[in-house]
Amino acid sequence: IIMIISTVFSLTIYRGMVFEIERGLRMQSRRIIIHEQLNKKIIADDVFTELSPEEKIIFEEAKQRVTQRLLIVNLGIIFIAGVLSYFLAGKTLQPIEVMVNEQKRFIADASHELRTPLTTMKTEIEVTTRDKSFNFPQAKKLLNSNLEEINKMQALTNYLLSLSNHQDNQQALTKLPFSLKKAADLAFANVEKLAQDKKLAFTKKIQNLTLSGDIASISECLTILLDNAIKYSPKNSKIIFAAEAHGKKAVITIQDYGVGIAASDLPHIFDRFYRADHSRSKEKIDGYGLGLSIAKSIVDKHQGQIYAKSKIGSGTVFILELPII
Repeated sequence: IIMIISTVFSLTIYRGMVFEIERGLRMQSRRIIIHEQLNKKIIADDVFTELSPEEKIIFEEAKQRVTQRLLIVNLGIIFIAGVLSYFLAGKTLQPIEVMVNEQKRFIADASHELRTPLTTMKTEIEVTTRDKSFNFPQAKKLLNSNLEEINKMQALTNYLLSLSNHQDNQQALTKLPFSLKKAADLAFANVEKLAQDKKLAFTKKIQNLTLSGDIASISECLTILLDNAIKYSPKNSKIIFAAEAHGKKAVITIQDYGVGIAASDLPHIFDRFYRADHSRSKEKIDGYGLGLSIAKSIVDKHQGQIYAKSKIGSGTVFILELPII
């Protein structure tokens, strides 16, 4: 587009300059002839003559110089436009490249997570069906094992659907006033059994604040953060949940005293399928690395912020900031 504009502009300038040069030479030739005729006291009707051979040479040289200068200018424009286009195209395509790479990684991770339970089910069925002494108790054990793997796949698909819904920018968020304390109570009810199994104690400091948004989504977000804290807390420990107003923001903190997160892992904990080092791997804790991604998507939709502070061996604190009414 730049070169089309530059070429048209250059051709316009070229034609205009050539016309003006030729016109100037003709006018100069005309003045000379008129001067000579006046000196000879001869007045002719037509004194606009053709250019002389010397003037034609000058005219051709002027055309060549104009052409050369315009060519140099256009080459400069081509070079500058090319460099700028390359730079700007790279900047424009960078987020697309990041999105494509993220999508590839997402597909690979999802495929891996689904393949593991499918492989387990397939292996168990193949081994059991080859057993000639296969009986009803073994069949019941096999079905129970397969049911566990199906539940895992169902949990994964539910996570993926929830993540997709919360990350969908096209889906408008219905904002209604709701009590933060009520949303927190719903979240505590969801994780109560998990906390009892590990004999964990909750310390609650919740101000009665009113937020605007979807109470179900905020409750889901708090449930994810509490579930995460419970999973990585040792038995007979405690979790501190606090919520208070700081200006026009509700600041919610969920602190555990578990294994903690390494500093190198903190920038990535909200990435899909990301799981931290070996101390937080599936060998000890079940999960798919999608919960915190969902939590961040919920917070983003409510124009809030979420981040974490942690130290290995000293626990983790998640900080959630949401606008209040």
